[in-house]
Amino acid sequence: MALFSRLLDAFCHVVVIVAGFALVGLVVMMGWMVFGRYVLNDTPTWIERAATLSILAIALPVAAVGVRERFHLSVLGFREALPIGPQRWIAVGCDAAVGLFGLAMVVWGWEMVGMVAPFRIPLLAISQGWTYAPMVLSGALICLFSIEQVLKDILSPEGPEQRGAAAAFVE
Repeated sequence: MALFSRLLDAFCHVVVIVAGFALVGLVVMMGWMVFGRYVLNDTPTWIERAATLSILAIALPVAAVGVRERFHLSVLGFREALPIGPQRWIAVGCDAAVGLFGLAMVVWGWEMVGMVAPFRIPLLAISQGWTYAPMVLSGALICLFSIEQVLKDILSPEGPEQRGAAAAFVE
């Protein structure tokens, strides 16, 4: 389990670094758009569509990292009012449900990629499938991270770990 967690730590680190570079690229694109519009009086039309793709490529994988780092939205009051045994199984059920949601993102996202792959994004001349590829990647990451969370929920002797803001108040 420790090796699996270290591998996922490295994977999360790579996702965050790539998202950081993509965010820098997004800022540069937006700066070029403003410069083109107000200084050159010639707005680069491709930037709007490229920015949309960049936002998807940044937000969705980082949201998957949020599943692993447990900074996603969760409401814990009911679960934490229960004894450790029921807490553990509610946590397992919630993490498994998140994993199934990620699996649905992979399956139906891949179907969408396949449906629109032959079509081109007019201003970028790339496949429309790139619009849905971040959803497939994010879903796969969510599945992987949910598997780890379920294993932690089951194997941890002290019960499910605290999440998000609730963890800050407990410490």
